Amino acid sequence: MTKKTLLSTLAFALSSLLWAEETEVPSTPHDTFTDSYTTLQDVLMPKTQTWKRSDIASVPKFGGYIIGSYKYGDHDANHGDGFNLRLIRLYVDGTVMKDFKYRLQLEVNGTPHVKDATLEWVHWKFLQVKAGQFKRCFSFENPYNPWNVGVGDYSQIVKKFAGMGDRCGEKTMGGRDMGVQLQGDLFQSRKDGHYQFHYQAAVYNGQGINSKDQNKQKDFIGTLQWSPIRNLTLGAFGWYGKWYSADIKQNLDRKRYAFGVKYEDEKSGWSARAEYARSKGRKASDWDATAQCWKAASLSQNGGDHADAWYATLGVPVWRWIKCYAKYDAYRDYATNSSLHSIYSLAANLQPHKNLMLQLQYNYHDDKTATAPARHYNQLWAQMYVRF
Repeated sequence: MTKKTLLSTLAFALSSLLWAEETEVPSTPHDTFTDSYTTLQDVLMPKTQTWKRSDIASVPKFGGYIIGSYKYGDHDANHGDGFNLRLIRLYVDGTVMKDFKYRLQLEVNGTPHVKDATLEWVHWKFLQVKAGQFKRCFSFENPYNPWNVGVGDYSQIVKKFAGMGDRCGEKTMGGRDMGVQLQGDLFQSRKDGHYQFHYQAAVYNGQGINSKDQNKQKDFIGTLQWSPIRNLTLGAFGWYGKWYSADIKQNLDRKRYAFGVKYEDEKSGWSARAEYARSKGRKASDWDATAQCWKAASLSQNGGDHADAWYATLGVPVWRWIKCYAKYDAYRDYATNSSLHSIYSLAANLQPHKNLMLQLQYNYHDDKTATAPARHYNQLWAQMYVRF
């Protein structure tokens, strides 16, 4: 082999080695993948780029919870006495490209149906966008998971004014509707890092879950919440919309507002919450289909289109996994004292594990819309919460 041939061979081998070193695909862990560019620059100067898989899509998180109960009431046989499987819900959630969060939640007891189906853009803290089917942003309590309400059921504000058996006649929608919502947190405290303002503004179909718009009109709901100090929040809520009743073939107003205050200290375990709400709009059940007019009995009750409600609840930690609650819950179907239904509740929550809670509750009812002896009655509830 001549000297010239030897030098050429060595140069070729060295260039091949450098080429191989430049284009070697690195070993990747299970949460990464490799993407190779095919531009002219990459052909001339080959390279690879590695991303974490979590930058594109997180591993979906699957979970769910079950709530079973036993209830007893002493007033009549129509209050659901006995054992009951209150809720079985399954969900999956995760992120796509870090800035998008998705969630799908199904209720599988009774008639299976979709509860939540959302895609949320969360790139900025001060401006986020949620679209799909989700909780209406009306009242502090409505967005709460049943685990976190404190007592065994939502307040009458949520039931009558947020869509869990709405006053106007809408069937229970779990406090949800279909729409688009803007939300965000503003003015972060330099002292402890909490955000001083939170806002939500949403437009909904107005017909509840799994239902298209029926009247080509939208519901507008919003809230502005102020936290002057950590753990304390004051909120104002507003709702303007019309619900279409297929039974009476009319649009019914839903003009509502609410004010509330809440205190939640996760460190000490103490919590308190109080809200007042008022609604203007008629009920479908007050329409006289025969006479094609509103029933005179309803019109005599403060015009027939006013209602209000309020509640106050206090949570007191007793031991590291025992917390007791006291709640007063009032609802006036026509904003008059003669239409007042008051509920006084005491509950003890025993949570030996984060995924297991046992609840005992006593309720005393004073319902002025009922005749004696059904006006006053008692209830005993026992509920078990399990999640996975």
